[in-house]
Amino acid sequence: MKPIERTEIQQTITEQPLMALYLYTPLCGTCQLAKRMLTVVEELFPALPFYETDVNYIPEQAVVWKIESVPCLLLFVDGTMVGKWYAFHSVPYLYEEIQARLPR
Repeated sequence: MKPIERTEIQQTITEQPLMALYLYTPLCGTCQLAKRMLTVVEELFPALPFYETDVNYIPEQAVVWKIESVPCLLLFVDGTMVGKWYAFHSVPYLYEEIQARLPR
C-alpha cells in the first residue's frame, strides 16, 4: 500500500482508472489489523493500486465522502466511488466485495 498525501488524492482518483484508498488513524488498533488484511488482499489484485492515508489529515474530504469511522476502504472506478467498507470481516469477504465492483 502506497502512502498518499492530501494534495495528491483528488488528482490520483481522477487519473487512475481503478484505485483503492484505505483510511485509518494511527492510534486505531482495528485499523492495524485491517491493514494486515489489506496487505493480503492487495496481492490478489495486482492491477488495482492501493493507497493509504491518515483520515485526520483530510477532514474536508472525509465529510464529502461521508466517512463515519475508521478503518475504511474506498474503491474508485473511473473517478467514481463504487464501494465503501468499514467492517472488513475476512480476506475472502474483501476479495469478493472488491471483485464484484470491478469492471469486467
